[in-house]
Formats: sequence, structure tokens, C-alpha cells
Amino acid sequence: MSEPVLSIRGLERTYVTAAGSLTVLRGVDLDVMPGEIVGLIGPSGSGKSSLLHAAGLLEHPNAGRISILGTDCSNLAERERTRVRLATIGFVYQFHHLLPEFSALDNVALPLMIAGQGRKAAWDRARTLLTELGLAERLDHQPAQLSGGEQQRVAVARALANSPRLLLADEPTGNLDPTTSTAVFENLYGLARSEGVAALVATHNLELARHMDRVFALKDGRLEEQRR
Repeated sequence: MSEPVLSIRGLERTYVTAAGSLTVLRGVDLDVMPGEIVGLIGPSGSGKSSLLHAAGLLEHPNAGRISILGTDCSNLAERERTRVRLATIGFVYQFHHLLPEFSALDNVALPLMIAGQGRKAAWDRARTLLTELGLAERLDHQPAQLSGGEQQRVAVARALANSPRLLLADEPTGNLDPTTSTAVFENLYGLARSEGVAALVATHNLELARHMDRVFALKDGRLEEQRR
């Protein structure tokens, strides 16, 4: 059996607020296997973003272990954590965070060029991904010239541009209307499948969550797998 792309053990996260300590994760365990798409549901404030930020090595949990491709990343120096993120992880957020002065093609190609790829190779990869997402006619358009759904599809392509092994998506359709939300999710799901990426997707949309391989709910800081 192959090893998990993401393995989390005993994850705990507590925030100090004006009202006192707030614990949002209590001993969370989770494995995400290669090619598996896992859903994460729960109300606002339940800790979904905290779990994704910890999994993506963006935050330090209070306790627990996070392993990516078999390497324990819990105590890595910041420079090494950054290297692992850039080489291994793609992120999609609720808001696309595209660079407004660049075209769709350049928004997707830029991470590849930063990683050292030549301009032509980066553009070819970006063009392929955007075409797969139905944006072949929108390559030269800037974000302001795109609809909300098109902008989010560009963000999906950007997240997958460097061929990450792990995709972390935090409410990737939460800012879209229901019809567009379904279309963008289907794009994300299909492209993640074709790329063979392990994905952890936080969503409040229960209908979309039903299409994932497994679904977990965050309740009182603990994960509960949802039975089909």
C-alpha cells in the first residue's frame, strides 16, 4: 500500500483571544492518500482553515505531527518549510488572489517561472491547464475582464501549475453562486483527478462534498468521518 501524501497525527491548535483561550483542533488525525479527494465540512469557526493552514505548513500547531510524503515537517526550519510548500503543495482559496495587471496565462505561468522554468515551457503548461478548464479563449484576459467563475478557474490552474502532490482548497467555491460553484468544483475535481493529486477540500457545500472520496466533519475540534 502506498504511503499517504499527507499524514496528520494528534494535531492541536489553540488561539489566545481577548475572551480567553479558544481551542479549535483537539488531537486531529488524518491521512490523505495519492489521488484521493477528501472533503472537510463544518460551520464557520470550526477550525477548517486552521487545519488547512497547518497542513500547508503556513502555521505552527500547538501540538501534533504533520508529515508530507513520509517526511515529518513539524520541526523544520522556516526556509525548509517554504521549500516543501513550493515543491509539494498547491493552494486554492475562497478569493482568487490573482495579480490584476497580468493576463490569465501569465498568472498561471508566473509560479513556474519563479520555480526556474523557462518562459516557453511555463506558458505551454499554463495554456494546457487553462484549456482543460475551458478558458482557451480567455488566455490574454486580465482578471477584471473575467467572471468570478473564470477567475477561480484560473486560480485552480495556478495551484496545479507546479504539479504539486498535495492540493489544499479552502472554500474554493464559497464566493460563487450555486450554478457557478458547481461548475468550478467539477473543474477542480476533474483536473485534480487527471493530475493524480491528493486533495483536501474545505467546503460548507454539502452537495459538493458528497462527490468526494471521503468526507470528514469538524465538530468540537475533532474529525468525524461521515458515512455515505
